Amino acid sequence: MKVWFVGAGPGDPDLLTVKGRRLLEQADTVLYAGSLMPDGLLDLAKPGSAWHNTAKMALGEFMPIMVEAARAGHSVVRLASGDPAIYGAMGEMVEWLQREGVAYEVVPGVSSFLAAAAALGHELTVPDVAQTIILTRTEGRTKMPSGEQLADLARHRTTLVIFLSTQVIRMIVEELLTAYSPETPVAVVYRASWPDQKIVRGTLDNIAEQVIEQGISMTAIVIVGEALAAKGHRSKLYDETFSHAFRRASP
Repeated sequence: MKVWFVGAGPGDPDLLTVKGRRLLEQADTVLYAGSLMPDGLLDLAKPGSAWHNTAKMALGEFMPIMVEAARAGHSVVRLASGDPAIYGAMGEMVEWLQREGVAYEVVPGVSSFLAAAAALGHELTVPDVAQTIILTRTEGRTKMPSGEQLADLARHRTTLVIFLSTQVIRMIVEELLTAYSPETPVAVVYRASWPDQKIVRGTLDNIAEQVIEQGISMTAIVIVGEALAAKGHRSKLYDETFSHAFRRASP
């Protein structure tokens, strides 16, 4: 009796992990948010399995389905877009399962911010430029804790990845300009890895107009920071003069 939380990945069904695919193919009951689910995953359903789209359900409507199926001995999968640990409401589901005495396990997935970085062809951590990535979102109905407003995070001036926020792109720019320069590189990736993926590149002083002109207001990742334009910075990992556990430095 166990529920599997499976990360479905960012959109391309080929980015589903091997373990995630195996669990889906074997599942008797699958709960998924249809509004965010990658195309093709429903094709993995085995004959007779029950798939429940939770996009229009409240927690109290779909959790009893999950618990009942698990108690009946079914193989149960909760399919989450991207990775279950990032903006997926997994915590409240886990608490429900714990109260009901139902075991669970988590299978990670490829997050949309990683798919966005791949689409851009950029490393987000560049030696001497940025060695930290901050994942965040703007405040909406879910309030931000103290110290986590964009202006607070911008003071680090490192690579900043902003989820679920392109509908307020002008506000994002205003907040970030309190710390970053207007020339700071910005990229917005809409529906990373989906067939209709779209990339908008610019700087803080022109990205808002481009995003609005392209009609992007949701399902996009905003990435900010000098790492997006950095060139010529080398790590110590492959430096000929640097020794480590697997290689001695060249004389």
